[in-house]
Amino acid sequence: MAETTRTFSTMLNDYLTNDLLKEELIKRDYLLNKIEKDDGWKGGPLIVPFKGAGASSIVFGSLTASTDIAEDVYVRGEVASQKEAWGTMVFNHRDLMEHDKVSEQNFLKILPGAIEEFMDYMKNVVSTNLLNGAHFAKATADGDASGNLTVDRPDRFMIGQKCSIDDDNSSPVTGYVRTIIMDTGVITFYDARTGGSVVNLSGYTTAQNAKVYHDGSQSNSFSNVRDALLSAANGGSSALYGQTKTAYPYLQAINVLGSDITAANIMGKIFDALTTIRQRGKGNPVDVVMSYKTFASCIKSIETSKGAFNVSPGSTKASQYGWTELEVGSVAKGGLKLVGVQEMDDDVIFFIDWRALKFHSNGFFRKRKSPDGDEYFEVRATTGYSYIVDMCLFGELVVIRPSYCGVLHTISY
Repeated sequence: MAETTRTFSTMLNDYLTNDLLKEELIKRDYLLNKIEKDDGWKGGPLIVPFKGAGASSIVFGSLTASTDIAEDVYVRGEVASQKEAWGTMVFNHRDLMEHDKVSEQNFLKILPGAIEEFMDYMKNVVSTNLLNGAHFAKATADGDASGNLTVDRPDRFMIGQKCSIDDDNSSPVTGYVRTIIMDTGVITFYDARTGGSVVNLSGYTTAQNAKVYHDGSQSNSFSNVRDALLSAANGGSSALYGQTKTAYPYLQAINVLGSDITAANIMGKIFDALTTIRQRGKGNPVDVVMSYKTFASCIKSIETSKGAFNVSPGSTKASQYGWTELEVGSVAKGGLKLVGVQEMDDDVIFFIDWRALKFHSNGFFRKRKSPDGDEYFEVRATTGYSYIVDMCLFGELVVIRPSYCGVLHTISY
């Protein structure tokens, strides 16, 4: 029998004794919670001025010749335009029509919180992008012809999600997530959200650094901390706000090679890196931001070192499903804060001075609103009416003081 579309039809006449069982949304918005925000950027170029070099004329035994005096050098950096991200939801009119006829014991009471929950998910996606870059998962085994790709972070995928899979040599291919096997990290992709056929991923390999991207992020993602702090030689960007990094020490975060890090020596390597970063850098980074895997190794190292590292009493803090902090005594004022973050990748550790980062936007996250004040867009089809709600973010991350920070890179234990 033909009827208009209902998303919730399978439960409309059921008596539900419990709240709707749904996956708890894991918090992955550490960066957005910590970073300084400026909501006043209305569009057009964003100017980022900085001092590229300072006065340096010092002579022993005589005055500096008037023709040989080094001047301060001021440089005009520029972010040409805002980046943007959009999130979209759809609600069926048939569901909303029947809402008032359903008792409170039934589950349609979920609707008022659905948009807020999706907004949280969008923030998590953007925060992961701001920390790690355009990709959100890496292949840990070669893809196959049956649409399967084994990834390092299956927890970042959603059923029905549209993704792009790409590597260093192949053209990107689009796929929709059909199944997620959490134990093995195997994701199966189809060429349609429902029905369709598997996507042949046999050409996407770990040797070619296969990665998975959110729709459009490969070419349109925000700037990110990883690219900003890593040198071009270590996989980062070659320029910031239009200026070449190697032209000015100000634009260079201190990079420390971490390929010799193991689970046993990680704390010593972090303190060695901190010494280098404090000697060569310009700032005072006290937050060491790392993945949960790396953080767990740090905790084990502290426990087995029998007092080699001084943990500040009462410093351990945990944000439910978000991040965990532990303060360790160091040369840094107030101690060194180790931060385990859900959305961090395993191969890098950031040493962050929060004065170095700022997110400029035009209103931050918000629902799209029409000139008439409507917050939804109505669509009519033979299957019924539906309402589309869009959320948006316009802006860009600016690492305004890269030399204040550092990064341990190429960690692979």
